[in-house]
Amino acid sequence: MNTIILIFIIFLAGAILTFLAGNIKGLLKEVLFLASIIVPVVMFFAGVKAGDSFDFHMAGFAFQWEITPLSYLFALIVTGLGVMAAIYAAVSAMQGTKSLGLFYFNFILSIMSMLGILFSRDLVSFFIFWEIMTWSSYLMVVYQGKDVQKVGIKYFIFSAVGAYSMLMAIVMVYSLTGSMMIDKMVQEAYPGFAFNMQVIIPILFLIGFGVKSAMMPLHVWAPGAYSHSPMAFTSVFSGALSKMGIYGMVIVMASMVAYVPEEHWFRIVIAWLGGITAVGGTLWAIAQDDAKKLLAYSSVAQLGYIIVGVGIGTPLAMLAALFMAVMHALFKGTLFMAVGAIEKQTGTSNFTEVTGLIRKMPWTFLASLMGIIALAGIPPLGGFIGKWMLYESLIGSDHYLLVIVIFFSSTAAFLYSYKFLFGFFLGQEEKEWEHVKEAPALMVVPMIILAAGTFLLGTFPGLIMKPISAGLEQLGYGATQGKYWEMSMLFNEWGDQVVLQPILYAIIAVFVFFLVFLLLKNRKNTRYVSTKDISSSGEVPKEHENLTFIQNFFQPFLRAVEPLMKRQIDWYYNGFGKGMEALFDFTRRFYTGNGQTYALYAIIFVVILLLLKTSLFGI
Repeated sequence: MNTIILIFIIFLAGAILTFLAGNIKGLLKEVLFLASIIVPVVMFFAGVKAGDSFDFHMAGFAFQWEITPLSYLFALIVTGLGVMAAIYAAVSAMQGTKSLGLFYFNFILSIMSMLGILFSRDLVSFFIFWEIMTWSSYLMVVYQGKDVQKVGIKYFIFSAVGAYSMLMAIVMVYSLTGSMMIDKMVQEAYPGFAFNMQVIIPILFLIGFGVKSAMMPLHVWAPGAYSHSPMAFTSVFSGALSKMGIYGMVIVMASMVAYVPEEHWFRIVIAWLGGITAVGGTLWAIAQDDAKKLLAYSSVAQLGYIIVGVGIGTPLAMLAALFMAVMHALFKGTLFMAVGAIEKQTGTSNFTEVTGLIRKMPWTFLASLMGIIALAGIPPLGGFIGKWMLYESLIGSDHYLLVIVIFFSSTAAFLYSYKFLFGFFLGQEEKEWEHVKEAPALMVVPMIILAAGTFLLGTFPGLIMKPISAGLEQLGYGATQGKYWEMSMLFNEWGDQVVLQPILYAIIAVFVFFLVFLLLKNRKNTRYVSTKDISSSGEVPKEHENLTFIQNFFQPFLRAVEPLMKRQIDWYYNGFGKGMEALFDFTRRFYTGNGQTYALYAIIFVVILLLLKTSLFGI
């Protein structure tokens, strides 16, 4: 049997068996769940390579599943993050929760559907897997039963808008070509479409993909969905599922929009929407007191950077976008897992309620520190490389104003990065948290592995640049020719070896120097001080005094940017929703349920037809 179809059979069978075993006590359901994720992932790495395919026919349509160099890159994100999140969830994070079988079922379906999207080379399969992904993730959003009417319905509505837009584009393509094959559409048929179709079809696809990638103004579902879904799944939600939107946008921008004249507004509008997404997400992240919402808005902002690179579309910009997509999966997976560990150990994810955990949860702090450094774009972790290449691509393509926008967003991100670290770990220790201990080992290990990935790819980016370069060549970026380092000054500095050891060694040397200096200088006068001594500059605070930085610490900055945050897009959506609700309430008056009333409507309709028969029908 073909390995590709066998992988999907195992996923589907595992999802069903795990759901049925959900009420069984013991480790059976956990074993089934982990096997349902790990076994097909191992089969993927061992038995599937770029170019492998599976073809079949059903209901008059030709279906083709194939792994391409580009989809293989995104499959690395899905499978790697999926396995880490599965281990995190099964052994510790979700223990003690109700309806565990339902959680495992939807988790497996989410991973399966994302791989299905990446394997699909026909639009029918693509859309079916897209809908499975949407429904399984929706059930995750409402899994905990919090704000279902507000958060769940919002996610469902925006997902429906994206799905219908995509479906309209698929119908148009089929009516024009008579085929559902993606390659035939892009390479053969699309160049011959009328210009209006060359614009309308990509717009419809981009609406669908823009919803999943949380591109403004289609982003409003994301903060609530990310913060309300179980933390064991949010790492996959933010790190992998959002990349399906990026994957679709890359294909559309690199293949379809490439036929639109260069002077057309298409690319610049997408790039600026990405820039606005980055700034808006960053500002709202700074204003949050809850770590879940902070990371949710931060995810929106980070996706904005990626969209900018995809929108600009030059080889270096696309290289930066794809590199940042991989890095975002690593550091956001790490940070969401860290918040989940803190919430499990303390019962809260709010900075104003818990602080001073550095001694209580040192491994979680280490993972969080590395994730924050990568997010902030500080060398030697991989976030630095992605942002550097994005700046270079914007300057090289003369988008100087966008450089300012992205630089502002990236700089402001240091504020919420500091807020995250200090709020949870570096503030004063409080008595009510004396009982807190480090999270279970099998929650800590996955986040440490993901954090180590940010360090590894920051030091040796060539490990992931090679599959990225292969994906770009598949899209027609022949200029890369595998020599990805020649497009960036960062890599030229070190020759053709794509490594950053010189920067790494310099940073380590600086830290070692100051460590030795402080140890030698203070070895005789060293004394232990509590965190209260540190945070209050030696003044001993009283018990009732709240010294956490959260108390209006960022108010001057937030007041300065208040004009940018005054009017949210939600206001317009809510106004539209209220208007539609009023319209429906008005029309509902005509549906009384009384048969005599409906008979009267029918008589009135017939009379109108008789009166207007000449003008309407010419008789």
